[in-house]
Amino acid sequence: MGTEIERKFLVDTARWTPRDAGTRFVQGYLCADPTRVVRVRREGDRAKLTIKGATSGITRTELEYDIPVDDAELMLATMCEPPLVEKTRYCEDHGGTRWEIDVFHGENAGLVLAEVELPSEDAPFVRPAWATTEVSHDPRYYNANLAKRPFRRWT
Repeated sequence: MGTEIERKFLVDTARWTPRDAGTRFVQGYLCADPTRVVRVRREGDRAKLTIKGATSGITRTELEYDIPVDDAELMLATMCEPPLVEKTRYCEDHGGTRWEIDVFHGENAGLVLAEVELPSEDAPFVRPAWATTEVSHDPRYYNANLAKRPFRRWT
């Protein structure tokens, strides 16, 4: 069984710039319930189906499976609730830890988040200067919630 332990931060784009072209992601949700999420994601030339359990603190069960790209495209086009979540992901190592920085597009344009996955909730890590306000416990920043209530619609 997989477990995801993740912390999220807003990114100060004046202090961070991408080092490469990143990978384009398009994802949608077949189920986005507080106790379970079923996501379809196209990431570059690959596709995945992900099932996530309820979040407890910053930890939740996560199961992920590679699926055919054509199947993902069909699900994204016909089975997922609009709008789809579109973003470009950049990866960087900082202080011995891998960071994923997501620059959102479409209905979530203007939002830039950094995530770090940890081996335990209390694992130490070095936070980059560009990772500012922590939003790990704010459900508005969960991708499944960004699909329901996109960043552009926040007041």
